[in-house]
Amino acid sequence: MASGRLLLVFFLISSSCFASSPVSARKVPLALYYETLCPYCSNFIVNYLAKIFENGLIDIIELDLIPYGNARIGSNDTISCQHGPNECVLNTVEACAITAWPDVSEHFSFIYCVESLVMEHKYLEWESCFSKTGLDSNAVLDCYKSGYGKKDYRNFEAYICKAYDGKLPKSCAGLSLKLSSERKTDNQACYADERTDPSITTENDEMKIEMIIKTSTVTFYKS
Repeated sequence: MASGRLLLVFFLISSSCFASSPVSARKVPLALYYETLCPYCSNFIVNYLAKIFENGLIDIIELDLIPYGNARIGSNDTISCQHGPNECVLNTVEACAITAWPDVSEHFSFIYCVESLVMEHKYLEWESCFSKTGLDSNAVLDCYKSGYGKKDYRNFEAYICKAYDGKLPKSCAGLSLKLSSERKTDNQACYADERTDPSITTENDEMKIEMIIKTSTVTFYKS
């Protein structure tokens, strides 16, 4: 990816996939993959995405925020974030906020606060967002210290079985969330192979933001 450019990925499921009856109407799933220290992502969240909470459109949207855009897992299981180790920290913090407060209005208020600080170049003050939003810090800080942000991808099957509410299939038997014997926990650090300056300002968002909107059959590109 060229320096100074951003990829925002949206996944939308066409409304034609659902029945048109008002009784059976379902919310439109919208997933956003983003980078916590990317200035363009922060600008989009604060100045654009926030509007759906103000105008009530959130009532028909199932919003899924994934703070992991453009991060990479290296051969030694280390995670590299495009904007450096601080972005890895905030990716984890915001992912923990989403887990700790499943209500989208709650975790978005916290994420909005953090991303506002990013735009003000004060992201190291992210913990102030607990008091600003009135949300309890314990759940997020406990999550962060637990290693949740290490992206334990090798145990993905166990996470699926743990999250499923129905009767578990036989394939879930014996799966646990213990670390694989092949993993080395002392290598779980974040290092950046490439860094771009998070203080870059946006002069023309429409020219610098590339959006990929995927419906059930068509992909649209906007730049």
